[in-house]
Amino acid sequence: MEKLIITAAICGAEVTKANNPAVPYTVEEMVNEARSAYNAGAAIIHVHVREDDGTPTQSRERFRVVMDAIRRELPDVIMIPSTGGATGMSPEERLQPTELFPEMATLDCGTCNFGDEIFDNTMPTMRAFGRRMIENGIKPEYECFEMGHIDTILDMARKGEVPGDPMQFNFVLGVKGCTPATVQNLVWMVNAIPAGSTWTSTGVGRAAFTLAAPTIVMGGNVRVGFEDNIYLSRGVKAVSNGELVEKVVRLSRELGREIASPEEARRILSLKPLK
Repeated sequence: MEKLIITAAICGAEVTKANNPAVPYTVEEMVNEARSAYNAGAAIIHVHVREDDGTPTQSRERFRVVMDAIRRELPDVIMIPSTGGATGMSPEERLQPTELFPEMATLDCGTCNFGDEIFDNTMPTMRAFGRRMIENGIKPEYECFEMGHIDTILDMARKGEVPGDPMQFNFVLGVKGCTPATVQNLVWMVNAIPAGSTWTSTGVGRAAFTLAAPTIVMGGNVRVGFEDNIYLSRGVKAVSNGELVEKVVRLSRELGREIASPEEARRILSLKPLK
């Protein structure tokens, strides 16, 4: 079994300092949270960006500033900018970070309920995102919130509308209105992807660690962070993304799996090594 790749989703677009004062907004805060996650064992930082007042944005310039600042501090970390943005953003807004030619970026695999809102990902939108990633040499992380999202993206890959093998999936389970975060659902989704694919699970809210444990045993990879969950344990808010990563590291080592470095993660994910 390969070593465990840990992704830290350090701020997201929805959670705020009112939920947890440690949620980062400013460039300095983003760098500090990325560093805390990296030092704890995260090989990947999943990047959303905010204005200094916390407003979510997909501004190319804001992504450039934040990612450059993280890169100066953590030169070998893998960064996966979000093309999901926040609900209600246009596809053109959401695509802006792909103009920076990151090695990876997220690609959401279908429309779904998202709490009280609709996360809109039409087929034309996904085709446009796929074309951009093919043109810019970006490896997608395919974000699947529903079981049907897997069939949709595999059909697109067969048609050459999105990058194909080897594919990296992220199963985001536990969003209100989407697929529940159960082991049975996770097993179904893992069994539905092509042989040779890599995959990550993201348990939202109270499912963060109850989904992480079976994922570790099954050979998948784990995402945690303030985007998905702000609690270290019931009623105890995490003081940093690093604390959340540290808990996954403890779980993984207790279960006999070591943690992948960014260099090892690049090999596992079939990315080009750093020069």
